[in-house]
Amino acid sequence: MSGAQQKTEQPTPRRLQEARRRGQVARSKDLSAALILLAGVLAVYLLSPLALDKISRHMAWYFSNCLNWQLPDSSRPYVLFGYIWDEGLLWMPLFLVLVLAAVAANVAQFGFLSAPGVMVPKLERLNPLEGLKKIFSLRSLLELVKSILKIALVGLVTWQVAIHFVPSLLNLYFRPAAGELRVLLDVLIAVGAAGGATFLLLGAADYFYQRYDYYKSLRMTKQEVRDEYKQTEGDPLVKGWLKRRQREIAMNRIRSEVPRATVVVTNPVHYAVALRYQEGVDRAPVVVAKGAGDLATQIKQIAGQHQVPVVEDPPLARQLYRQVEVGREIPVELYRAVAEVLALVYRLKRNR
Repeated sequence: MSGAQQKTEQPTPRRLQEARRRGQVARSKDLSAALILLAGVLAVYLLSPLALDKISRHMAWYFSNCLNWQLPDSSRPYVLFGYIWDEGLLWMPLFLVLVLAAVAANVAQFGFLSAPGVMVPKLERLNPLEGLKKIFSLRSLLELVKSILKIALVGLVTWQVAIHFVPSLLNLYFRPAAGELRVLLDVLIAVGAAGGATFLLLGAADYFYQRYDYYKSLRMTKQEVRDEYKQTEGDPLVKGWLKRRQREIAMNRIRSEVPRATVVVTNPVHYAVALRYQEGVDRAPVVVAKGAGDLATQIKQIAGQHQVPVVEDPPLARQLYRQVEVGREIPVELYRAVAEVLALVYRLKRNR
């Protein structure tokens, strides 16, 4: 494969933007899952005192009154529903935290993303052959091996944490109900935190790998970079031709208009502006040619060849060059300054 065909160039901003529009972003599902898990563990830890107190009171009330209830069978489901409703309200913050954590985990990785095209159904997605190719591909095999290793590592870490709670779990029978719940929640929080922290490290490593693989998949050949540059910035050959053509047009105008100008106002190095004013013909002085750099030099040379007065007035030259287009009359605010220049020209002509 030749060097021009190898994808050795980093993706351009336009390439990245197009991929993002198609829903292709660098994202680690493991990192998102780890952040959600840790957020859930933290929420359980913060809610556990209130939850234990409320669950204990519910259980105490239930066991104190369950034998004395004189409710018909048709009413008992409503009592159970009320209990479930109270418990659901108690743990509602946990569900809200999980939802917010899921959103934050994705936004932190690739920001807010709107890709409506991803939701459009495509027939090729329903092709069973394509599905089988993905299932039995080398990439799928590697993902399977990675998943097994991740599960094994997380399982090993959580097991090492869980075995420390075995004595407490064996003594649950001798504890009061509230104590049993406290031990179970402690085990859940400790195991969840250990597993979440391990999963977070694996997710961070996976995110950097996914980011590397994402940019690698979007790499471009040198020819693709050149083609994109032509599409966005224009063909350099065409741009060069247009630049030369614009310069030719400007030079033709300078050659034809400067000899008939009344005066040329200069910077004196950077700018040169040719003005024409004929009483009874022009309502106000008109800019007939202007230029910067080499064009300014050309204007002054042509003015010298045709005995057109050249007056140095840097502030006026800059204002005329920046504010007035060729072929337009000067604005009112420049009348006084231009009138002074024209008066100087007329005095020079009378003194000759």
